[in-house]
Amino acid sequence: MQLEYILKSYARYAPVYDQTFGWMLSFRGRSMAVGVANRRPGKVLEVGVGTGISLRYYRKDHEVHGIDISPDMLAIAQRRVRKKNLTQVSSLRIMDARALEFENETFDCIVAAYVMSVVPEPAKVISEIERVCKPGGDVVIVNHFAAEKGFRRHLETLLAPFSNKLGWRPDMPAEEILSHTGLQEVRRYTLPPFGLFTLLHLRKPMEFRGLLES
Repeated sequence: MQLEYILKSYARYAPVYDQTFGWMLSFRGRSMAVGVANRRPGKVLEVGVGTGISLRYYRKDHEVHGIDISPDMLAIAQRRVRKKNLTQVSSLRIMDARALEFENETFDCIVAAYVMSVVPEPAKVISEIERVCKPGGDVVIVNHFAAEKGFRRHLETLLAPFSNKLGWRPDMPAEEILSHTGLQEVRRYTLPPFGLFTLLHLRKPMEFRGLLES
């Protein structure tokens, strides 16, 4: 995925995102992701906050920070925060997830919903997420990951050359994320529609050493 294509895609989708993709994807994946974050208070980072469709579901005692690379999507999120008076939202910032502008071990929970297959370098993104997560903190990833075999895998392979036009990578395996992080998998959920999406609940060990240090 190339950044220029991502920005063009989201500029195109932004005005209708909530009524199309946002509604469908928030049906289970977003609500489950926020549900994990809501199990305890603290500072939360939502990577790829988009139009802010998830923000109202966070606990009122959270301190939520949202980032997105798309100014078009973020503008809608900012209007939503003002209109709904979402006091748990502390900041919304344009930021590249490959270089997060936060200190090490800042957040108790990090949510990245429908992000990993649309970023140019997912390995860098998961590394940055790992860096800014506190030891013992939770990381929740919701994404479409490629099937291991069968008809769906064949279709994903056929669609892969059109990733830039689609705005996402249909053939990205979960292992592309998991092999580049020291975060430990807590649980994995298969999500509707039709099991096309997966929720990965990861956790940063209390005694943590980064993948490159080990």
